[in-house]
Amino acid sequence: MFECSRRKSLAILAGATVAMHRDAIAAPQTQSQVGSLGAIAAKNGLTFGAAAGPVIDKDVGYRELYMSQTRIITTDVALKMGTVAPQAGALRFEAGDRLLQFCTANKIPMRGHCLIWNDWVPQWIKAMSVDERRKFFDSYIDQVVGRYAGKLHSWDIVNEPFWPGHKAPGGYRLGPWYDAFGTDYIRRAFERAGQVDKTTKFVLNEAQTERDDDVGHTSRAGMLRLVDELQHAGVRLHAIGLQGHLQPRYPHDPQRFLEFVHALAERKVDIYITEFDVRDDTFPDDVAARDKAIAETGEKFLNTVLQVPAVKAVITWQLSDHYSFYKGIALQKDPLTQRLPRPLPYDENMQRKPLWFAMARAFENSKRG
Repeated sequence: MFECSRRKSLAILAGATVAMHRDAIAAPQTQSQVGSLGAIAAKNGLTFGAAAGPVIDKDVGYRELYMSQTRIITTDVALKMGTVAPQAGALRFEAGDRLLQFCTANKIPMRGHCLIWNDWVPQWIKAMSVDERRKFFDSYIDQVVGRYAGKLHSWDIVNEPFWPGHKAPGGYRLGPWYDAFGTDYIRRAFERAGQVDKTTKFVLNEAQTERDDDVGHTSRAGMLRLVDELQHAGVRLHAIGLQGHLQPRYPHDPQRFLEFVHALAERKVDIYITEFDVRDDTFPDDVAARDKAIAETGEKFLNTVLQVPAVKAVITWQLSDHYSFYKGIALQKDPLTQRLPRPLPYDENMQRKPLWFAMARAFENSKRG
């Protein structure tokens, strides 16, 4: 999740996604008739899934996509601190519980996202003294992790520890938890969660590593150093999440990125692509040409990373363009825009796009089955 635009869109995701949902739309064909990315991935030794927002409670057609296409679901906003602790008082678990109930009923494992992040922290928490924030940090982890202990596939324990734009030593992301503990908030979060939940896979999730520029290079070096430090400290760390928000506006060197992914794999951690989509604002306005460019970008990336056996999962950030956070960003910028983003495998009418087929080919070409 990248810096300013992602933060601005979180409020839209938490509320406006529900407001902008259309009446339930049934696709002309049932998804079981057109194939499943989840099944194709599974046949080739991978797990495919998507993040799901609260809109799946209301949009029947969209909900059906998750039931047919995904083999894992990430919580999107349901377990972010801004949802769970929007104000002082009792924590709010309704959204997380509801999504877990859906996943359980459909036998789809659920990922928790995200426990600790220096962004999207409610103002009432930021206003606390350092001592108050430290106590809240521990209590929050105890309560949230304790509630879902043993019920999740994995937890993004710490999200986006790096943002070189903040100019902090080592490229770390600044924020209320960094202010309270320094970089030690990361180790503390993993250790505290591990005291409460002994079974769930713990993940360190990061953005920007796909970029072959100073931001990407700093984030890669920081991640490798941080993994080493956590492992040396004996922290339970099962997987690294690489978000995979592909941004063609920035340089990307597939070979250099592959070397980074191999370096992570050498540290004996699994790797998940946790928030995959393709930003298309630098591509042509023509829909057919744009969809082709999106598909080519996504397929090249997946063909690269899936060479590494440690890469176990590919998870998109939502399934349909209609509910992408990029749509919220575009409408915020220009409510009348006719050029809506198309970053995902399904269009706004829940129909497969070239990216769907590109992903299916990449899964097949990974030859893990």
